[in-house]
Amino acid sequence: MPSLIKEINSKILNKETTIENIVNEYLNTLKSKDSSINSMLEIYSDEYIKEQIKIAEKMLEENKTTLLTGVPVVVKDNLCVKNQLTTAASKMLANYKATYDATVIQKLKDAGAIIVGRSNMDEFAMGGSTENSAFMQTKNPLDISRVPGGSSGGSAAAVAMGGVPVSLGSDTGGSIRQPASFTGIIGLKPTYGAVSRYGLIAMGSSLDCVGPFANNIEDIKIIFDIIKGEDARDATTIKNQELELINKNLSQNKNRKIIGIPKKFIDQDGVDSNIRDNFYKTIEQLKKFGWEIKEIELKNIEKALSVYYILMFAEVSSNLARFDGVRYGESIKGATPEKSMILSRSEGLGEEPTRRSLLGTYVLSSGYYDSYYGKAIAARDYLKDEFKKIFQEVDLVATPTSPVFPWKFGEKNDPLAMYLADIFTVPANIVGIPGISLPTGKVNVEELKNLSFGTQFLAEWHNEEKLFTVAEDLGL
Repeated sequence: MPSLIKEINSKILNKETTIENIVNEYLNTLKSKDSSINSMLEIYSDEYIKEQIKIAEKMLEENKTTLLTGVPVVVKDNLCVKNQLTTAASKMLANYKATYDATVIQKLKDAGAIIVGRSNMDEFAMGGSTENSAFMQTKNPLDISRVPGGSSGGSAAAVAMGGVPVSLGSDTGGSIRQPASFTGIIGLKPTYGAVSRYGLIAMGSSLDCVGPFANNIEDIKIIFDIIKGEDARDATTIKNQELELINKNLSQNKNRKIIGIPKKFIDQDGVDSNIRDNFYKTIEQLKKFGWEIKEIELKNIEKALSVYYILMFAEVSSNLARFDGVRYGESIKGATPEKSMILSRSEGLGEEPTRRSLLGTYVLSSGYYDSYYGKAIAARDYLKDEFKKIFQEVDLVATPTSPVFPWKFGEKNDPLAMYLADIFTVPANIVGIPGISLPTGKVNVEELKNLSFGTQFLAEWHNEEKLFTVAEDLGL
């Protein structure tokens, strides 16, 4: 599939059009289509966008352009953009203007990208459907009666409807890959530590990753190359020297093409039969491109969902503690300071952040810390060891991205039912490996007509290149 970024770059360099015309064309599409989709919380002011266009035009005049110069980009509303509202789709931060740029935002700006607005999301990135935003519900461009996935549903929908060529989201347990699957595009969750989290409003600090959405793998690679790298302001980013050694070790199996299939995990109850059938057809196709298929067993992978939700709840509890109306967030005045803080949190935080914060406080409490959080940390180490051993035998692990198709609004009222939809995506976040969701066909079943199948591929730590290879083999 041709690169939209390279197409834009070629038109600009060959003077077939101007940066301003490119941006305006995309803005017109974004504005017209978003009236029915609600992907955007805000399209930035004309003045702010024109300032960025002037910088990009100067780069063009001085022959300092990158592939991203003049390319319109949408960013998820939990990434700080200096002097712009950054609300994490929460009333708690409804009036917060960021005082600095997130590292990934600064890198986009340095490359000459035009950041045109902030996309809708589940509040504080807590949800799998973008139904939990405090401001609006984003609809799926493939079927507006259905959810686009979450929590990065707005960023996915903006790309899927052609409003921008690329966008940024964040992935804590599948929040890039699942909406990519639901909307029929590509979503990359990089290795933990490959991309800086500085300026990302934290949900689960040991799980959060920033990554791109696009319609083709070449654009994913271009964005990833720009936003990745060591950052002194984020101690969890991988050091350049360490990465050189990692890449040297990875190169030993550069030409090996083996995909591992955890068949028992995939064939469990609760996985839609249409999704399962499409998955196995996709895997059969890859044999034509020289991929060897090997059945594998990950003994503890079925525990991943439980481990994830304990760790995530605990980290949510810690990260949301600062939003109390005193240090951060909307302040509701009460008769006493204590009452003021209670009112601020009860009125400022929605149902899902409140639920997760309470559950996290419970698992971290003195009577239950060892029973829940301590055991989850130990189980995470077991899972990491299992994946290390598996990647000695295979290059990729493949599963469906989601066990279910996007549901209709309000269908999943039980939080547990929504949590179960993360079963295939959460292992990557727990152990920190990279994952990608690739669109592998459209549904023909009448009630699901035109919805997308997504296939997920997981690779060894820092081996995103293998994910790009399999996408290219599938013609994406």
